[in-house]
Amino acid sequence: MKSLPKMMFALAAAMALAGPVLPLAAQGAPSPIVLKGDVKVVKTVTDKDGKQRTELADPDTIVPGDRLMFGTDYANNGTQPVKNFVVTNPLPSAVRLAPDADPALEVSVDAGKTWGVLAKLSVANPDGTMRPATHDDVTHVRWTIATIAPGASGRVTYPAIIR
Repeated sequence: MKSLPKMMFALAAAMALAGPVLPLAAQGAPSPIVLKGDVKVVKTVTDKDGKQRTELADPDTIVPGDRLMFGTDYANNGTQPVKNFVVTNPLPSAVRLAPDADPALEVSVDAGKTWGVLAKLSVANPDGTMRPATHDDVTHVRWTIATIAPGASGRVTYPAIIR
């Protein structure tokens, strides 16, 4: 097992670069939407009475198999509603989408060229035959937020596991 400070830097850099993809009509115009991404490690904690619970913590050292939660907070700081706002996050190569991720989550397995729910996507094998896509194949996740009212905010998340 190795300590992964370089991986943490890569994860932090990936989150910093994982910005929104705006609807085509809005590209080029300043957006009233403010985004802030973060990565937390999921830890199991035992209380004094022996009960276990999970909590999110800032990651310091992570190792393969550790579970992470990637999140993006959004807020509309403008005076008008924003419709069909798209938030796209690439998965860092050091992680895979966790198997318990929302099955309705819109994902890409081809670097954002095509999108759908994982159960309906496929990938090519080296011999050219197709197989159903798996959580390991996911390269990007995205959410389309129908309407963000002025002053409204929210959060989108996805679970991942260190490879």
